[in-house]
Amino acid sequence: MTWRGSTTVSDRIFACLPYLLPLIDGLAFGQFLFEQFPVLQLLLIPLDPLRQIYSLPFASLVIFFALYLGVVRNEDISHFIRFNAMQAILLDIVLMLCGLVLPILAKSFQITFIAETLYNMVFLGVLAAFFYAVVQSALGRYAEIPPISDAVYMQVR
Repeated sequence: MTWRGSTTVSDRIFACLPYLLPLIDGLAFGQFLFEQFPVLQLLLIPLDPLRQIYSLPFASLVIFFALYLGVVRNEDISHFIRFNAMQAILLDIVLMLCGLVLPILAKSFQITFIAETLYNMVFLGVLAAFFYAVVQSALGRYAEIPPISDAVYMQVR
């Protein structure tokens, strides 16, 4: 187990992969942005195979538990990979909570502009977190997302 040590190229690649989970979940929040700018949908073409797998019944739940039990709790895997997997899981949990709260807020606002703005903000936040985390992981650095990383350090030892 490496703790803040050097990371290999394979560690960096495997540390980037779990961030696809919150990205795929976050695409649902970009629906209004994709309607306003249809050209952006061309960027989603490389993710289509993953989206098809993810649309299978209980696929998200299986992937979630596979990451948590197979990667995060496995101390034979490097700390760098486990840290990034747990951070991706927590980002996904935040998205799930947003998915529960935003529809309630959207119905109560009665103004679609505010609801669309909230959905776009969540989507752009997920996109920013995804790119930041993947770039940092590819460089071999720990992606520090302040409130989430603190919780990750408590979970991953």
